[in-house]
Amino acid sequence: MKKILIINGPNLNLLGKREPTIYGSQTFEEYFQTLQSLFSDVDLHYFQSNHEGSLIDKIHEVGFTFDGIVLNAGAYTHTSVAIADALSAVTTPAVEVHISNVHAREAFRHHSYLSSRVKGVIVGLGLKGYELAVRYFLS
Repeated sequence: MKKILIINGPNLNLLGKREPTIYGSQTFEEYFQTLQSLFSDVDLHYFQSNHEGSLIDKIHEVGFTFDGIVLNAGAYTHTSVAIADALSAVTTPAVEVHISNVHAREAFRHHSYLSSRVKGVIVGLGLKGYELAVRYFLS
């Protein structure tokens, strides 16, 4: 059974409440139940933190034993060399996911420190991007 971790960064704990016109009205916990149903043959885990160090610690914790990391680092995508370095330091592959199309938003969101450290990037497909990332690790 494959082990995959979904990591969400800052402010993603507010999904369902935060800017629903951009992020939708469903909480991630609700969506995670959908993912667990879709992928009942996967050992699927979820972690969210608003703290950069906690995200790095989690990457280190699973980065040599899990089969994949689905990472939406939120705003840290555009600022965190430390998270990029954590991804480089581990052997577990990652896919970067963004719910919104960051390239259609503010200019500072157009750059990712993480993209060069991951297998691929899924942008702008809403919560469906997480499902597609999990499917990648199963192929």
